[in-house]
Amino acid sequence: MTSVQVQYTEAELLADHDDAEPLVANGVRCHGGFDADGRYRSPRTLHRTEAIRAWEAQRLEQFGTPLVDIPLETWPESFPNVEQSKLLLSHGVREPTISSLTRIGTVEGFGGILRVLAIPDFQRSFDEDITGTAVAHIDGGLFEAHARDEAGHGDEAGHNTMWFVARDIAFEDPVTEDQTARMLARMGIPAGTRTAGEIAAQQEAARALRCLPDDIDLTLELLVGRMIGLLLIEISAFHGFAWAETVLSDTDLVAGDGEAARIISYVRADETPHVDWLRTALSEMRDRTWVGEGGAKHAGTEMIRLLWDRAVRDSVVLRRRDNLALALAEIERAVEGRPDAADLMEELWSLGRVARGPDGTPLDVDGDRFLG
Repeated sequence: MTSVQVQYTEAELLADHDDAEPLVANGVRCHGGFDADGRYRSPRTLHRTEAIRAWEAQRLEQFGTPLVDIPLETWPESFPNVEQSKLLLSHGVREPTISSLTRIGTVEGFGGILRVLAIPDFQRSFDEDITGTAVAHIDGGLFEAHARDEAGHGDEAGHNTMWFVARDIAFEDPVTEDQTARMLARMGIPAGTRTAGEIAAQQEAARALRCLPDDIDLTLELLVGRMIGLLLIEISAFHGFAWAETVLSDTDLVAGDGEAARIISYVRADETPHVDWLRTALSEMRDRTWVGEGGAKHAGTEMIRLLWDRAVRDSVVLRRRDNLALALAEIERAVEGRPDAADLMEELWSLGRVARGPDGTPLDVDGDRFLG
């Protein structure tokens, strides 16, 4: 068995490096910082990175199974993609790119919800011991570290604000708070923190859609479902990083001399431990035997499969369909009234793998391949 450290305190999992210089962007103190050689170091990774490696090494030694994973190719490219975004920007149409950056930053801020999720009795839920695993540390630092990364903590901005900072650098402070609220409303995203009542309503809806056996703790099912959904979002987000870094580094189209793209590259680096800990914890759950409330035992492989398949379909089909429609609405709104609108839209459609369906809604022309 591995002899490396596998048990950590919450303080250790939240600990920062002693950076030589903080990350300050557009006057905003962001989390993370730079070492003496000028290399960026993600926040709360003094021990978190090595802890995740240790838990995964231990799991591999105990069970010998591959990590749960899903290829990035499972998700289609961003819409509008890089070429389409650059086309719009080259014609002075900035609003769709600004809207996309605003939406991403707002969604990142929802990561703070991890702090208020109900946590089940993990050891009671599994037949095998979970001491010294990532699962055992979910409520002992992992959720809190993830939430701080996404939504910020104290006077240090998190990913939500960092996306806004990148937007404001690239487009020279393009929107006011009121404009942002209207933009988010058009995209169906509520501004501000969700209330306890809204969270409770979402949880009640989730109960009605549960897919695991009735004797499995509902709190466990809801939490694991949330974790799988979060992992899928984190993996698919790398398309968004590639899009944003490429578009925002084009100094002929946006301001800031590439600084906005560099900020997004720091956010991308921060997301790596998110993907790693979620994959490890979910793999630990898959490898173990789940115990129902009456003592019945269920194969973790089947429990994770049921939740995984549902989450993938929701992400690739339902959420993708809604996101395409919202993105197209922003583009059409931005070009409305322009004398070259028809020609611009025709060229835009020619540059991607999204087309109008028979009913006029946008869809991926090769969407079937994303369902496996």
